[in-house]
Formats: sequence, structure tokens, C-alpha cells
Amino acid sequence: MRKFYYLALIALVGLVFSSCQKETPEFRTSDIQGLWLEDGTQHYVRFTDEQSDETGYFYGREWDLAEDVHEEDLVPYGNGWFKYSIDKNELLEIHKMDYGWADIPKVYIISALTSAKLSYYEKDHTSIKFSFTKQ
Repeated sequence: MRKFYYLALIALVGLVFSSCQKETPEFRTSDIQGLWLEDGTQHYVRFTDEQSDETGYFYGREWDLAEDVHEEDLVPYGNGWFKYSIDKNELLEIHKMDYGWADIPKVYIISALTSAKLSYYEKDHTSIKFSFTKQ
């Protein structure tokens, strides 16, 4: 009988610890699409539903009114444009650069996403955080 109580206790402890694990939230591409303004700035990001040439990626654009750059100033598929995809809570952005046409990947972890707010941080530099309001 003593072994039974011992095994029951171990099972109970295992159950408690397994129920404490957080599940990774899952977001869809459609959850992020639209125009977002970074809090406290004039930096805008638009996640579109326009698919890129590569399966699974969509196009996005970013510009900063503080630098007198407007969305209509961006050269299609050049600087200011990026491709993006979402896998669970991971946002991958591949930024296009005008000079040399280099692709610069950036990986973010989405920490909050509602119909009005978006927050994420850099995967490799967790202290670099961004917060946006839907426009």
C-alpha cells in the first residue's frame, strides 16, 4: 500500500508540473494584416495580403513620416518593402535593400496581438521591443 501512495504522489506532482507549462500562442497571417503605427512615433508598418513570388510569404511595407517618407514614396519591391510570414508566434520579415538588392532577415516573437494592439520583440535580442496600434 505504501508503494501505491508513493506512485500516486509522483503521478500527482507530474500532473501539476505538466499543467503549468505554457502553450505557445498561434497567430495567423490574417491576424496581423493591416496598417499599424508604432507607439510614440511616426513609423508605420503595413502588412498586406499580397502574396510574394515565394509560397508562404506576403508583402509588407514600412515608412517613417518623421523622415518625410510616405507610403507612396516607396519603390515597389525595394527599400521599405519586406516579405513576411508567421509560424505560431514567430514573425519572419525579410527586408529588401536597394543597394545590392540584399535580403535582410529579421525574426521577431509576437508577445501580444489583438484587433487593436501588436507587440513583438527581436528573437535574438529580447530587450529590443516594438509596440503598435492598429490604424
